[in-house]
Amino acid sequence: MAAMFSSSEISKTASSLFSAYASFAGSMMLVRSMANELIPHQLRSYLYSAFRYFFTPLSPDLTLAIDERCGMSKNQVYEAAEVYLSTRISPKTERLKLSKTRKQKHFTIGLEKGELVVDGFEDVRLTWRFVCTEGQKPHGGEKKHFELSFNKKHKDKVLDFYLPYVLLKAEEIKKQDKKGGSWGSIILEHPATFDTLAMDPALKKMIIDDLEMFLRRKAYYKKVGKAWKRGYLLYGPPGTGKSSLVAAMANYLKFDIYDLGLTSVRSDAELRRTLLSTTNRSILLIEDIDCSSEVLERQMRNKNKKLPDKTGQLTLSGILNCIDGLWSSCGDERIIVFTTNYKDRIDPALLRPGRMDLHINMSYCTTDGFRLLASNYLGISSKHNPFFAEIDSLLNSTEATPAEVAEELMKTDDPNIALQGLVNFLKRKRDEADDETENKATGCGEVDSSVRRLNAIVSRVKRLKTNVDQKKIMMRKRK
Repeated sequence: MAAMFSSSEISKTASSLFSAYASFAGSMMLVRSMANELIPHQLRSYLYSAFRYFFTPLSPDLTLAIDERCGMSKNQVYEAAEVYLSTRISPKTERLKLSKTRKQKHFTIGLEKGELVVDGFEDVRLTWRFVCTEGQKPHGGEKKHFELSFNKKHKDKVLDFYLPYVLLKAEEIKKQDKKGGSWGSIILEHPATFDTLAMDPALKKMIIDDLEMFLRRKAYYKKVGKAWKRGYLLYGPPGTGKSSLVAAMANYLKFDIYDLGLTSVRSDAELRRTLLSTTNRSILLIEDIDCSSEVLERQMRNKNKKLPDKTGQLTLSGILNCIDGLWSSCGDERIIVFTTNYKDRIDPALLRPGRMDLHINMSYCTTDGFRLLASNYLGISSKHNPFFAEIDSLLNSTEATPAEVAEELMKTDDPNIALQGLVNFLKRKRDEADDETENKATGCGEVDSSVRRLNAIVSRVKRLKTNVDQKKIMMRKRK
């Protein structure tokens, strides 16, 4: 028979429980305050960590943190994950980043910070998370990284097969979209090819052969202990096709192009970071290096005036070190192209082999170049055309750039009218050149004549002075 408790007994039991709890809570608060006073903070943190380690159940998952940068260089795995995950976004994703430049054909989709992407590889479930944190230093910017989580038992499969698969797929996507590096991705749509360049055929063949030899000599560069890179200097008057040649080289090799303006680089460290962010199989273009050398003249002016160099500025030694020093070996299969209108203005230290290996003179339009332009722009050949012989003769005696010739050919769709306009244009340039030569000759003749007249006047003054002096002497003698 069950025992029954009276209400008074129940109230006594409840009050005793509350009393015991209050006593225990007070004791714990006393112990905690004493621990805070007597035990150092570092020891308390260690004890708390040990307590959590022994009483927290172990997680079956492993998380890999993939930072944006490896020191000063871009992390290849991070870049590949960024490209790869843009194609693995599920409909359940709540926030995305969307962008598109004018030259891009499609939208660029990226993950917003904190968003997750679930991927599968064979029988492995993988979770990607994009994380952004504020930098510790003032104005340090955000630090970005991906977190890849999966079951620990699949660690070897992820490292040996899944991540290489991500790298391979990212390269395929880049080749399809022609995406660049951290300087921003654009699609190169320049139509220039070696077939359309108005250049001397022998020079064109020499450039193609040099590029092909460079591509197949990876083992050779490694054997001789040199970085796998090649430097070109394109020099000549404006309008001779230097930029078109760079585009043709990129289209021929299927390389990315990075356009670097030295005037916008403020220091050697910034130049180093910029060059390290370029990818392999790329062309680094530095246009008008003679104009950019004005930046380097600051260092020379300081030395001439015996002023100390300002720290943190762009220097010639910094450029040389990035082009041909230790930093130049941070990457493979790279081409550096310099362009200039005035080769004689470039510092000799930049011109030597190893920095500018091949110097290419982009000359005025030749007869072969004109025939190629006529075929490209007007669809005609030299057979049975009365204008070609006259144009060949004028080009041999007149300096006209391929850009000027192409501009004349584009003025009309009628081939005969276009060629007649080109003949008139070349004759005007020839006459202007002849007039300029005559003016220079006349100017020199006038100077010579003026000098002769001035010398005659000086001689006459000297004779008059001599005669006056002689008369004075004779007058004194008579006195």
